Amino acid sequence: MDIHQILVKYWGYSSFRPMQEEIIRSVLAGNDTLALLPTGGGKSICYQVPAMVNEGICIVVSPLIALMKDQVDRLKRLGIKAFAIYSGMHYNEIELALNNVTLGDGKFLYISPERLATQSFRESMRYMNVNLLAVDEAHCISQWGYDFRPSYLQIAEIRSMLNNVPVLAVTATATPDVIEDIQQQLHFTRPNVIRQSFERKNLAYVVLKEENKQGKLVEMLRKVNGSAIVYAGTRRRTYEFARHLTKNGIPADYYHAGMENPERESRQKAWMSGNPRVIVATNAFGMGIDKADVRLVAHVDLPDSIESYFQEAGRAGRDGKKAWAVILFQDSDLLDAQSQFELSFPDMETIRNVYHALGNYFRLAVGSGKNMSYDFDLANFCNQYNFNTVAAYNALRFLEKEGFIILSEGVHNPPKIHVKLKGEKLYKFRVENPDLDVFLNIILRSYTGLFSQFVKFNLAELGRRANLPVESVVLKLDKLNKLGVLVFIPPQNKPQIIFTEERIDAKNLLISKENYALRKKVARERMSLLHNYLTTRNRCRSIYLLSYFGQRDVKRCGQCDVCIERNRVDLNEAEFNAVLEIIKPRLQNAPSELETLITSAESVNKEKLLRVIEWLLDNGKIYYTEDKKLSWKK
Repeated sequence: MDIHQILVKYWGYSSFRPMQEEIIRSVLAGNDTLALLPTGGGKSICYQVPAMVNEGICIVVSPLIALMKDQVDRLKRLGIKAFAIYSGMHYNEIELALNNVTLGDGKFLYISPERLATQSFRESMRYMNVNLLAVDEAHCISQWGYDFRPSYLQIAEIRSMLNNVPVLAVTATATPDVIEDIQQQLHFTRPNVIRQSFERKNLAYVVLKEENKQGKLVEMLRKVNGSAIVYAGTRRRTYEFARHLTKNGIPADYYHAGMENPERESRQKAWMSGNPRVIVATNAFGMGIDKADVRLVAHVDLPDSIESYFQEAGRAGRDGKKAWAVILFQDSDLLDAQSQFELSFPDMETIRNVYHALGNYFRLAVGSGKNMSYDFDLANFCNQYNFNTVAAYNALRFLEKEGFIILSEGVHNPPKIHVKLKGEKLYKFRVENPDLDVFLNIILRSYTGLFSQFVKFNLAELGRRANLPVESVVLKLDKLNKLGVLVFIPPQNKPQIIFTEERIDAKNLLISKENYALRKKVARERMSLLHNYLTTRNRCRSIYLLSYFGQRDVKRCGQCDVCIERNRVDLNEAEFNAVLEIIKPRLQNAPSELETLITSAESVNKEKLLRVIEWLLDNGKIYYTEDKKLSWKK
């Protein structure tokens, strides 16, 4: 089948989205390719379709466990065999997945980057017929990127073990430096970037300085119909804003990483179906969300960076209809961001103390723990070792950036079973164990695929079928597990710590001062650019965001708050900028009386000049001094 037939057969689409076909054909021609597509641009199709064209499997490297699980489930529903391997999985699950793909029984293997370094994977990969290596969230490979993951550097080694297999790297957020770095780190045979414009002509970006954020949010949601996402900075504020909206007649719910996974999934599903209309969430919400009719994305607290803001804002208006992305901020937010920035870079002693305590918390001996994962309760850890929660969390994140650990958010893993005994051995066991035979028979009749893979199931549902309480179901499954009849993996919901290296003595924990200084410098620059975005009053919001990602020669959007204000001046962009180029340097050099300024700018139409001056005064770019002179605000 050709790529269009595959698209129709499996995904039901009659045509590709912009740039998808060009990317796919580049990959099928054997070219290493970096694809830049905005959030919601259909990145997964770009590696899934070419993988279906050729024999063999596609290895997809992804750092997001929830997205991996979601993609694998979607592919399975389409009748495509796919597997995932990530830290925290039962070793039997990993072994079974590797066996399936090495035997050719699978088209996709999703793998977390830290698993690439394991001997079991590298040994198995020698027997895989790989047709494509796809790297999702490719910006994670660059130290210049906002979400650098050291484990991504393993991908280059994997490339050298695959014979002439092309690489497709995809991302929605990459600056020019990161674009260049991705290609170098992945050893592209030659530069090859295919990008879709990040411009969203239907999306209006707005920044409002607002003291009463709750009141303004209610006002906006009464004016803008349809679904909305409100991003808040803390778990407490998600609850407070959701409660305030509901009290004011706007159905809203809240969502954050501290909730139990079944509850998070339930709330996400309810919002996806349109009831409630609004979800108030931390930035834990959104990955993998593809709801086309979101009309408003509002940030009531500052986003982490321009990159994360662009992704979060991009969840609005995916259906191509008019939508809004709004940030509400106060001066105190900027001061708080500076304070949080300092806390996000704990001193070396704190980092070493947290690392030492972490090893003790899990009772790990020095030299052990590599690739081991453990359920982790940050609050309990901090209480036990008397750490400040924010400082400890940031120390853990720094250890993650340096490649010592991975701190993963809680991901709901439902219970799974896989039957190991087959044929005559299974029959013999059932005859010799009549007390377990009835229960085992119910399992075998209830679920398919038990002998070839791990199958998800519901403990309560199995209990109803067996007429047993859940506690008894778990006891029987544990017994069958111990007897070697099946493998039973209980449900998991908690966040996890994964040790990517053996535990070392904290005194020997080597953290490069140069790396520390570089990370802090890059983070400070990123924070400064976000602050500039918030406070600018004379540059189109869309132009600011697009130029950050290296997209030049774009026109004013005409619909952001800056453009709307400028439109009131009734001048086009060229006219406005021409006047501004004359006024700005003169007022920056020295204050000037209005009449003197008009006289010195005699080449400019007086009416146009006055309109620009009025706009600059209204937007706080210039002001009158005590002696009634105009001055540029520094």
